[in-house]
Amino acid sequence: MTDEPWVPVPAGSGFGIENLPYGVFARPGELPRVGVAVGEAVLDLAGLAAAGLLDDRRWFASGSLNGFMAAGRTAWLAARARITQLLTDPAHRSQVEPHLIPLPQVELLRPIEVADFVDFYSSIHHAANVGQMFRPHANPLAPNWRRMPVAYHGRAGTVYVSGTPIFRPWGQRREEHELEPTHGPSRRLDFEAEVGFVAGVPSAPGHPLPPAAFRDHVFGFLLVNDWSARDIQMWESRPLGPFLGKSFATSISPWVVPVDALEAARVTPPAQDPPVLPYLRHDEPWGLDITLEVELNGHVIARPPFASMYWTPPQQLAHATVNGAPLRTGDLFASGTVSGAEPTERGCLLELTWNGTEDLVLPDGTTRTFLEDGDTLTIRAHAPTATGARLTLGEVTGTIHPSPAAPAPAMAGGRRPITGGHP
Repeated sequence: MTDEPWVPVPAGSGFGIENLPYGVFARPGELPRVGVAVGEAVLDLAGLAAAGLLDDRRWFASGSLNGFMAAGRTAWLAARARITQLLTDPAHRSQVEPHLIPLPQVELLRPIEVADFVDFYSSIHHAANVGQMFRPHANPLAPNWRRMPVAYHGRAGTVYVSGTPIFRPWGQRREEHELEPTHGPSRRLDFEAEVGFVAGVPSAPGHPLPPAAFRDHVFGFLLVNDWSARDIQMWESRPLGPFLGKSFATSISPWVVPVDALEAARVTPPAQDPPVLPYLRHDEPWGLDITLEVELNGHVIARPPFASMYWTPPQQLAHATVNGAPLRTGDLFASGTVSGAEPTERGCLLELTWNGTEDLVLPDGTTRTFLEDGDTLTIRAHAPTATGARLTLGEVTGTIHPSPAAPAPAMAGGRRPITGGHP
């Protein structure tokens, strides 16, 4: 057996033997099942298990990763080691090759059943830019920002897999020059380039998790686009936090990269000043050298560096459970917008256009301040491996569509016209 896979892996694909991300797929006329991406194919784990080549507890003949994620790190490591063996030992080739399916022949589905969704606000560059826009004569960072990872709870039911159409949301919005709010489609639709992690092993109520428990509870990482209607968000976030401006859609990539696949990408995160409270301290460096790439209508508009994030994933996990809230299998935690120090590293249009005051000029001569109907936004990311190759976190993409059902106009007395069905 060698360390090289016998499966063809094109140069630069990012789906080499160092990666082996998990996902859920289906072929026409067949039920969903769990697979692993390798090269230009998906390895059918349910098929391998049925053939007796892979240990299984009915994890893989499933429409989600949740059962396997709940099994714990011992099972995760054993499966990863066995899959690596099957793909690198030529003696297994004749048995395994029938379970390799070309990616164009499958539909990639949402990989997890989302339990809860939390979105953090962990980039100091993003937070400072937003603070400077909206509080130009005050400290751009709120007093608590350097003390704890700030976050909001999102809506699990509107977390969609990459490629799902994104419909422009309706809501209340009021521009600065308007005296009264109006109701209508968002005029300031935005994306947020983020990296998320998903919990596998749950925790007990009342028992906070320390940062050192991260590997034992977290299954892997994926890409997130937390779509944001900035005008709706700004009007409703007075005084509480995001609600309808965020809850209409969040997109995730179809592949979940195991935590262990990113060991070689761990780097020292930015220094934290003032020192954090004891429950947020951890000795290991848990910055991640992940570079994101944001593409709008085929044009790269930003390359945000995840290594610059002020708060690390283990600190986010510790803070999310410090009040005794239990962790559940399928809990999704997103980083918040990833932005770097340079203008070309900003991870949303709010920053790239400075709240719509500066046009973003694309290479084809078109301009944007916020997203328009028909726009397609794609986020990709890659990270280094121990062999010097790059692994990919895949991509998350979405195309903006107009709302399919604008609210009907009200009639006198507050009634609406009957258009069919029951009144």
